[in-house]
Amino acid sequence: FFAAGGFDDILYAYPLPGGRLQDLAQLAQQLQAFQVLLDSPEALDLLRRHPLPAGKRWLVWLKLDCGNGRAGVRPTDPVAMTLARAIAEEAPEEVTLVGVYAHCGDTYGCRDVPAVQDIARATTKAVIDFVTT
Repeated sequence: FFAAGGFDDILYAYPLPGGRLQDLAQLAQQLQAFQVLLDSPEALDLLRRHPLPAGKRWLVWLKLDCGNGRAGVRPTDPVAMTLARAIAEEAPEEVTLVGVYAHCGDTYGCRDVPAVQDIARATTKAVIDFVTT
């Protein structure tokens, strides 16, 4: 939808759906920047087993779960740093680590601005602690 509307820099803001990999690969080839979220070593392996044609790489954000429990890897879990390093170092011709991504989905249940701000602060702290480790 967004690609058809002329957008050329899109983040697919859901964990990698293996069953739609062909569609994602087509978008990655078509767009200037098509980015995906990863939250597991298995998802990284899937991308590595399906490299894009020469001149293109999978653009990847590491999806962190900072409290909402919906998707992502907890930034305090040692697997998170191992996965970040694997994305950044193991297959630079196939995959590029763009950054880390956290979604404060646990704000949906908040009833006031201070509650949203508390979650935003906690998420920000978790991400900063992770990237400065």
